[in-house]
Amino acid sequence: MANIIETLEQEEIARLGKKIPKFSPGDSVIVGVNVVEGTRKRVQVFEGVVISRRNRVKFIIYCS
Repeated sequence: MANIIETLEQEEIARLGKKIPKFSPGDSVIVGVNVVEGTRKRVQVFEGVVISRRNRVKFIIYCS
């Protein structure tokens, strides 16, 4: 089962075309999230300390 998840994660990373850096709980991060409000697009920036991480590429939880 873990191999399937790892394979899907690698495919998602390749599809996004971005390199996701290694990090773990306790690290300080700055994350930019694309927000669409009607016809407007903007980048909302979040900064904080990682307290947990779920092993999903697209939906990683960052909390401060």
